[in-house]
Amino acid sequence: MSIRRTARTRRAVAAVSMTAALALAVTACGSDDGGKTKDPVSSSSSSTPNKPSDGDKGAQEDTAAGDKVDPNVKLAEARGEKDMLLVVNEVKRDSGGFVTVQGELKNQGDAAVNPSAWAGSESTIVSKNLNSVGGATLVDKAGKKRYYILRDTDGRCLCTTGMSAVQPGKSVPVFMQFPAPPSTTTEVDLSLPTFATTSVKISG
Repeated sequence: MSIRRTARTRRAVAAVSMTAALALAVTACGSDDGGKTKDPVSSSSSSTPNKPSDGDKGAQEDTAAGDKVDPNVKLAEARGEKDMLLVVNEVKRDSGGFVTVQGELKNQGDAAVNPSAWAGSESTIVSKNLNSVGGATLVDKAGKKRYYILRDTDGRCLCTTGMSAVQPGKSVPVFMQFPAPPSTTTEVDLSLPTFATTSVKISG
């Protein structure tokens, strides 16, 4: 009698275990819609208009929105026409293989100064970068090489663009990105149209 009860008990336990397993399987199947549920990331991507992927442009935007440069740090100054002054606050070598120059343009005169001349004379740069500092260059005298401002695939310079006339007594922050000279080069000459050339040291 005890043996029969034991057998029935074992069969009951097995039945309960089987029922639990089936319930778990049904629950799992209920959450699987056969791939019909959209991945949240994919759905978001498909509903957002495609934007051009441009590494250079991204570098430009990152720099423009990056940490503020201390205006009290002055690596160099260059005087320009119409009482303009270029103050260089930072010249930094970045891991991406470029050098970023940051500073400000100060109008120390009595009349507004149009920025059009600072874009340089190269037609490709001027047509894409009106009112910019796209005409700036770096010169590695030791390596005997001149570096021009980087441009994205649309020909836009990686520099400050869309500038308005600089009013008397006002300052305008600017940045420029160049290909990086060799790591052994620690000092270069910075030139901007209508300004005197000035030597600056590269950090980083």
